[in-house]
Amino acid sequence: MARDLDRIDARIEASLESLAIAVDAGARRRLAALSLLVAQWNERMNLTGHREPERIADRLAVPAVCLAEALPDFGSLADLGSGAGFPGLPIAILRPEARVTLVESRERRHHFQRAAIREIEIANATPLRGRIEEIEAIPHDVALAQAVGPPSEVLAMIRGWVRPGGLLGIPASGHATPPTSAAGTSAIEVRRYRTPDPDAPGRIEERAVWLSRAT
Repeated sequence: MARDLDRIDARIEASLESLAIAVDAGARRRLAALSLLVAQWNERMNLTGHREPERIADRLAVPAVCLAEALPDFGSLADLGSGAGFPGLPIAILRPEARVTLVESRERRHHFQRAAIREIEIANATPLRGRIEEIEAIPHDVALAQAVGPPSEVLAMIRGWVRPGGLLGIPASGHATPPTSAAGTSAIEVRRYRTPDPDAPGRIEERAVWLSRAT
């Protein structure tokens, strides 16, 4: 297990160094432990389509770190529709001073999040089970959600999870066209960031997060 942890840790370190992103050794070690834990749970349930810990580190953990680098400072963040806990759990690991809430409707993924928080000791992360639009919204400084529908509709759906003046965010491809703003939100700001392409060593993928301020 220690050897596996060392291997994934080194892989994450090399990926981040290619973008000149520095993460302290303790946080990086926990990101590696999270990648291994997802792979272990994947053996008995379908948490993610990425099976090997290397792919989980490449496709989930490292991009979450890159996304976190693109976000402004915040005291609290909601990861809505969090799935296996990405990007919320890595963000919580990187920003231990912030409160991170994970909202996931699927029971098995919610149970995994609870186990990961316990085993990796991510004390600032809180998992909630339920549908975004059905459970009582808790306002945060930042709320992130995948574009599971038209982006303007997603922004409207998650508006209640952000305090007035807070930011709603949708991660996207770097080449995608940003949406128009939704009611109760400001015009879209596009923050671009980069991630390593694990399928083509040396190549960089362009990504973006669409941010809109709650009014």
